[in-house]
Amino acid sequence: MVDVVAAPLIALDRVGKTFKDGQVRALDDVSFSVGPGEFVSLVGPSGCGKTTLLRLMNGLLTPDSGRVTVDGKPPQPGPDLAMVFQSARLMPWRSVAGNIEFTLALRGYNRRESRDRAMALLGSVGLRDFAEAFPHELSGGMQQRVGLARALAVEPRVLLMDEPFAALDAMTREVLRNELLQMWSRRRMAIVFVTHDVDEAVLLSQRIVLLKPRPGRIDEIIPVDLPEPRWQHDPRGNKDFAAIRGHIWDRIRGMQKDGAPLEELAGAFPRGPVENG
Repeated sequence: MVDVVAAPLIALDRVGKTFKDGQVRALDDVSFSVGPGEFVSLVGPSGCGKTTLLRLMNGLLTPDSGRVTVDGKPPQPGPDLAMVFQSARLMPWRSVAGNIEFTLALRGYNRRESRDRAMALLGSVGLRDFAEAFPHELSGGMQQRVGLARALAVEPRVLLMDEPFAALDAMTREVLRNELLQMWSRRRMAIVFVTHDVDEAVLLSQRIVLLKPRPGRIDEIIPVDLPEPRWQHDPRGNKDFAAIRGHIWDRIRGMQKDGAPLEELAGAFPRGPVENG
């Protein structure tokens, strides 16, 4: 399936990727694009290549076939491409502010600039009072906020997020989703967000790329048109939210009928659909 975005920032054209000397085909003929400032989520069962796609987009992997470009060029890890993982991956021997200052120093900021910018970013995620704390003194949600602030420190054009809220409790996930939407609205970087949570994808995204296994291929690209700004109300009561969510689950059930192992699908989406009301 080919997806066309006018003047895309990220473009994948018939991308294929294999591992283990070609024995395992992770991706096959994947084409889609992401526009500047767009929020796109990747959803699909385990084994459909979501994380592999992120690594191709930030230049940590290269495709075996097809082409990946960011702003018309092959991607290279750097300040324009930031990545946030499921765990915050903070340096335990540095303070909260020190983790952000280290990233800024690598990008050429002087000590004063790094400190001022780190404190401003911590303020934006509600952690200014914890600037001198160490990562082990923070909750998992607070650590993930620091990881997000660190990723935003150099003002990337692209933010790649690999299930960043999956390990958090439901209440913390809800808070961080809203904070992410507000930050995205202010900064308008392009975000590519991997999640196994269908509700989360619909809550956050402008478009959802639904992938199927194996190898990973595009099943469908689904636009999400919900009232904005989404953090000021809960769109889950909106009929369009329910329709999009129901459609995605119908497609996922259709994957099982087409031969994807049921246990693979169930394991990929542990929460499952819930009934309205």
